[in-house]
Amino acid sequence: MKKEKDPLAHDALLREIAEDVKNDELKSLWNKYGLLIVIVVAVAITAAVSFETFKNWINRRNQEISNAYAVALSLQNQGRLDESLQLLQNLSERTSGIYNDIAKLQIANIYFEQKKPQEAAALLDELAADADSVQMREIAALKLAAYKMDAGAPAAEVKALLEPLAENGESSYNVARELLAMLAVRDGNLEEAKAQYEKITQSSTVSDNLKNRAQDMLLLLNEKN
Repeated sequence: MKKEKDPLAHDALLREIAEDVKNDELKSLWNKYGLLIVIVVAVAITAAVSFETFKNWINRRNQEISNAYAVALSLQNQGRLDESLQLLQNLSERTSGIYNDIAKLQIANIYFEQKKPQEAAALLDELAADADSVQMREIAALKLAAYKMDAGAPAAEVKALLEPLAENGESSYNVARELLAMLAVRDGNLEEAKAQYEKITQSSTVSDNLKNRAQDMLLLLNEKN
């Protein structure tokens, strides 16, 4: 009589054969790609570590710059202008982008305090043309225009700085219009001043303080007429 096969033994044999085949395939893959796998894993780990290290370095550097800037402001507020200026100049020399622009803007403020308006104006002119961010260029242009207006510069020279800002509808729109109105008052062009103040009061983005100033000026100008 023919002996029946044990199904359990048969299944176990198939599993054993499958495992051997799988192991042979893995060995073959490892022999072929083992070094590449090691390199890929190593690169992935190194990249992750390097990114974290770089990120931590950037965070530390930004914190150091912020701390140095805060110290410079504190020195300036204490009247220690030379010390503040030295620190800000050092920051400007070793930073770039927005940090460099902020340091230069504060240097210009110190120059004004030191009664060095020409140096301040030159720095503001540089920032108005080449600052890293649009906002910083606008701030520099506004400060430069205000200085030129107080210094008695020709209206055309001041308007060249302000009119592009007054027409762009951005954050500086209403501030630029207020300076244009003040320039018109300075030169006796009261109708032009009223027109600028009216545009400010009609703006949907104007701050309450600026709107109130514009309304007060309109009352005064109308009384003069």
